[in-house]
Amino acid sequence: MKQLCKLISDYMGVLVLLAAVAALLWPEVFSCVKTSVINPLLGIIMFGMGLTLHLDDFRVVFSRPRDVIIGCTAQFVVMPLLAWTLARLFQLDEALTVGVVLVGCCPGGTASNVITYLAKGDLALSVGMTGVSTLLAPVLTPLLVLLLAGKTVDVDVVAMFLSILWVVILPIVAGLIVKRLWPQQTERATAYLPALSSLAIAAIVLIVISASAHRLMAGGWIIIIVVMLHNIGGLSIGYLIGRLLHLTSAKRKALSIEVGMQNSGLASSLATLHFAAYPMAIIPGAVFSVWHNISGAIVARIYARKQDV
Repeated sequence: MKQLCKLISDYMGVLVLLAAVAALLWPEVFSCVKTSVINPLLGIIMFGMGLTLHLDDFRVVFSRPRDVIIGCTAQFVVMPLLAWTLARLFQLDEALTVGVVLVGCCPGGTASNVITYLAKGDLALSVGMTGVSTLLAPVLTPLLVLLLAGKTVDVDVVAMFLSILWVVILPIVAGLIVKRLWPQQTERATAYLPALSSLAIAAIVLIVISASAHRLMAGGWIIIIVVMLHNIGGLSIGYLIGRLLHLTSAKRKALSIEVGMQNSGLASSLATLHFAAYPMAIIPGAVFSVWHNISGAIVARIYARKQDV
């Protein structure tokens, strides 16, 4: 069973890509699954994150606050502004603009920690940045969406804040509590958690894309290009910031990956809950979920080959 779980987690990018292709080819098979299932699936991923976190993971926040501040500032400045710029440059409609901005304003994704490890980057910094950006998300994500997209669509900041608390923060806290109360049982379950998270991410992609397959097939190339540029731009600018600030190679890799890889599942969830009037808003998050796992695997290989890239 452990070998199967390792296989699933190692090939998460392939699994997510297969889920996306299946949803596009046979949307009627999967469209019966309601998008309301996304929140519980995302909660499972966040609960698993809570089970794997250690207090030592947050020690980097106090031992190296400069690195974490640089990383989180880049996270919540580069990706939102890049999303808004690309939406304007490609003249996206309101729905797609909201979707792209949502992706940009979300915290870092949990997959970034795995990619940083494979890239031989600073794993402690990566985990610390993911944790801090996730804790900041209930406040910063709604405010940034309001700032960048609030002129064209209604943004309910309070409702979005509460959604992130329920879907992201509460499951993480629950995971931390369970780990504290039953450490031995949690330790045994840890080996299976990456595979469970991988399956949950693939399921989210399957549900989201099948629900909007016909829209994506009709005009999907533009949003695919925008998502690819968004992700690649984040990876590149994150690395460039690290180089300009004379960070070590390992730190530059972690910063690049943390900035470029987003919690796109959260973006899809928020689009479903708060922008139902704009069905296409859910698409950028789904496409990002597929693409950033592919680009992450490629970047990990490139970064791992050299100590100084």
